[in-house]
Amino acid sequence: MTSTGYKVFRVIALIAIIFFLLAPLVWMVIASFKTTVQIFDTENIFAFSPTLDNYRNVFEQANYGDFIWNSFIIAFASTALSLLIGVPAAYSMSRFTMNKSSIVVLMARIIPGVSLLVPWYYVFSLIGLVGGYSVLILSHMFVSLPLIVYIMMGFFDGLPTEIEESGEVDGLTPIGAFWHLTLPLSSPGMATAAILAFIFSWNNFMFALVLSDTNTKTLPVAIFDFIGYASIDWGGLMAATTVVTLPIMIGSLFVQKYIVSGLTAGATKG
Repeated sequence: MTSTGYKVFRVIALIAIIFFLLAPLVWMVIASFKTTVQIFDTENIFAFSPTLDNYRNVFEQANYGDFIWNSFIIAFASTALSLLIGVPAAYSMSRFTMNKSSIVVLMARIIPGVSLLVPWYYVFSLIGLVGGYSVLILSHMFVSLPLIVYIMMGFFDGLPTEIEESGEVDGLTPIGAFWHLTLPLSSPGMATAAILAFIFSWNNFMFALVLSDTNTKTLPVAIFDFIGYASIDWGGLMAATTVVTLPIMIGSLFVQKYIVSGLTAGATKG
């Protein structure tokens, strides 16, 4: 294949991939401005009179403002607590070669969280936590904490130990060297870990479905309110799905440089 042919192939492949990924999202957003009858009218996909009734139904009748607040509280708290615990843990495992602990973290990442839902529900129901914010935050931390530790271990492995040693020569304690030198340098890695953990928590469905109640219901669970026994409110469903999806997608576009830099920062050792 010639150089020109290869470039043409790359452009065609890129366009095909972008179309394949974006077409469902574009259709979802368009459908959120249609009635159910218009959604099933395949002859006029783009020619229709848009309506905001679906979004009014989502925010006025379905109380989606409360669900957004619940999702934000749970995602923010689980991410913050996981960072508070996971960053020092990752630093210790990286600097002191705690191989057994690293294996435990890897196993926690491999084990599917859904396999623990029944034991969690049984234990937390005995102590009266089911339906509250605390049980959802703890369950989300089961995934976000190993994720943060795994990312930060690779990042700390890429930072030379000479940075901390020079700080200790200047009079810093090991903890002081970590706090004043290593931690500021690891901010891209922490940003990456926090963003990915927050996205996981925001999108999580299974944990909230089993462990939440009407007062702590999150956005992914609330979407099911538009699915009835005999019918589905497709317009409301598409509007609710758009409310869940677009904020995270737009936010990810703005912070993608931090995700890329954080994921590649620990790829090589300095």
